Amino acid sequence: MYAKCGSFKRAKGLLRELPCPSVVSWSALIAGYVEHNQGEHALECYYEMQYEGFLPNAVTYLSILKACASIGALEVGKVIHDEIDFQGLLKDDDILGAAIVDMYAKCGALEAARQVLNDLPVQSVVSWNALMTGYCQKGLAEQVLTCFEWIEEKGIPPTQVTYLCVLKAYGIIGAADNAEHIHCEIARQGFLESDDGFIANALVDMYAKCGSLARAQQLLEVLPDLDVSSWNSLIAGYVHEGFAEQALHCFQQMSYEGQIPDEITYLLLLKACGSICALEKGELLHKEIFEQGLVLNNTFLGTALVDMYAKCGAFRKAEMILEELPAKNEGSWTALISGYAEQNQAEHALHCFERMKSRGFSADEITFLSVLKACGSIGALDQGEKIHMEIARQGILWTDVILGSALLNMYAKCGALAKAERVFEELPARNIVSWCALITGYAHHSQDEQALKCFERMQDDGLSADAVTFLCILKACTNLGAAERGEQLHDEIAKQGLLGKDAVLGNALVDMYAKSGDFAKAQQVLDELSDQNFVCWNTLIAGYAQHGQAEQALKCFEQMQQKGISPDAVTLLSILKACSSVGLVDAAYLFFVTMKKRYGVQPDLKHYTSIVDAFGRAGKLSKAIQLIQETNNKDLSVPLWCAVLSACEKWGDLNAGKWAFQHAIQADKGDPAAYILMANMYAAVGLQEHAESIDAPRIENTTSLGTGLLA
Repeated sequence: MYAKCGSFKRAKGLLRELPCPSVVSWSALIAGYVEHNQGEHALECYYEMQYEGFLPNAVTYLSILKACASIGALEVGKVIHDEIDFQGLLKDDDILGAAIVDMYAKCGALEAARQVLNDLPVQSVVSWNALMTGYCQKGLAEQVLTCFEWIEEKGIPPTQVTYLCVLKAYGIIGAADNAEHIHCEIARQGFLESDDGFIANALVDMYAKCGSLARAQQLLEVLPDLDVSSWNSLIAGYVHEGFAEQALHCFQQMSYEGQIPDEITYLLLLKACGSICALEKGELLHKEIFEQGLVLNNTFLGTALVDMYAKCGAFRKAEMILEELPAKNEGSWTALISGYAEQNQAEHALHCFERMKSRGFSADEITFLSVLKACGSIGALDQGEKIHMEIARQGILWTDVILGSALLNMYAKCGALAKAERVFEELPARNIVSWCALITGYAHHSQDEQALKCFERMQDDGLSADAVTFLCILKACTNLGAAERGEQLHDEIAKQGLLGKDAVLGNALVDMYAKSGDFAKAQQVLDELSDQNFVCWNTLIAGYAQHGQAEQALKCFEQMQQKGISPDAVTLLSILKACSSVGLVDAAYLFFVTMKKRYGVQPDLKHYTSIVDAFGRAGKLSKAIQLIQETNNKDLSVPLWCAVLSACEKWGDLNAGKWAFQHAIQADKGDPAAYILMANMYAAVGLQEHAESIDAPRIENTTSLGTGLLA
């Protein structure tokens, strides 16, 4: 009685006072320790009992095996197993056999657990449940389901524990097709009627993890005896699938039903808020958490708050929460660093990393991933090399492919391709991420041949490219004009079924075909896309414009609008260029003056440059100059003035050319394009000395310019 109540001092005292203590009384004390999760004391008591001359019996062994399982004392458990085996107790006691299986399974020795089960004269459902539970704890879903098949083949009736393991296994592997079948089987056997809530909760959890969120929601609404864990499972499912709004709505419904959220609920909801930058809702959750005093005792919640505020861009609050946390850890610092990195505030991320180290915290793999991303985004090569050294000192680089790929990516983005190659060659294993990082580095730095060679090596290694890799290689093919290789890539993309899922990939194919002049295939790709957005249409229209096919560009423009897709600034710029390239000046001007009214697009400097170029090409210099003088924009760009200069050179208008030149160097004195054009113009009219005098350092007094032409 005293042992069961946890009064062990009193219980042990009484044991000492007994005139004739027995193995039964010792076993009762040991069982009490086990029941109160004091496995170490149970083992001490077991040794003391034997020292006193008492031999354990089957009941004693049951308790000691439970103690070993609870504290992971595998070596002691093996000795107990040998004692039981030596005494021949397993022949007549299937419960003891199940306890040995359970001990091995909970200690992680699953092969030993399986072997014991195979050798048992009677394989009860309890022993199978013990093994299945062990597999579940290790996430070995396939083995759980194999065990379940054996149970069914042997005709052993499953219990609640059996089904709990099976439901968890289906959730792990996302077996949505099997979910309904096992649900029906559980209902048929009456487990839902006699359930204490565990099966119902597990069903909701399984459906949520399988992505069958509507089914999980339906169960939650109809099944009785569901607790906060079921709501958490559904909310977790919504968050995992990227449905943050639904997760927050589920929380409202949960509150309406009278369910009180726990720490896990708040962790999930804060993650949901961070994923959609729902700052106001996040602040309300913060208030609830604060009022309940949960942050004071829960570092995970504090870290989640830092993470939420950082992802919402509220860095002042994130910093404040971090400083106020009673117990900071690497995770809370990493949440802030990651937030800065994700919000493209790399300098702050690196500064925060230095502060973290100065406070005595060591970075882990996740911290390094964020810091390497920050270095890559701003080209901070020196800082990246220092971080490389830190990672190497910790000895984690060559055991973590993800970290190795991040380091490779950092070097590639910083343009240190030789170092990126060295890291790549030293990786213990290469996956699609590491290959893609190197290929992207080559493509980004215009080493297109190297990108293609690297891609071929990746394929030789037996790896299939993903959408990101295909994008880089298509860009390389486009730059190289490698249309035949591009067509092969198109076939590979189609075989993998990526084209219908990725509009960006479709756009890259349209761009490649359009730039190579194969408009039939470009149009075919566009027609086959399920998501025909304005970007893809812009790409095709731009392709026609670049190849001087204005009529086709205009037809494409009409088709785009017929499909209900509104043109944007890029579309209209391509149309202006198309008209300009074939001398359709009036059409270009009509598009230009009606952009705002007809399409809701305000002309910018690129549009002005294009229409000025159109007038200039057609010899309508006065019209181009008039348009420039009528604009209220004083910050006209060098390309616009160069368009005027090109026209002046073409038509031999030196006076207008001088005027345009001085405005060009006022806009940007360091841009060489205007100097070259002006020098060419002087040379064309025989003023060689003036041409030779056009040198950027000698240009002075260019700030006091009027709006009229120079004399």
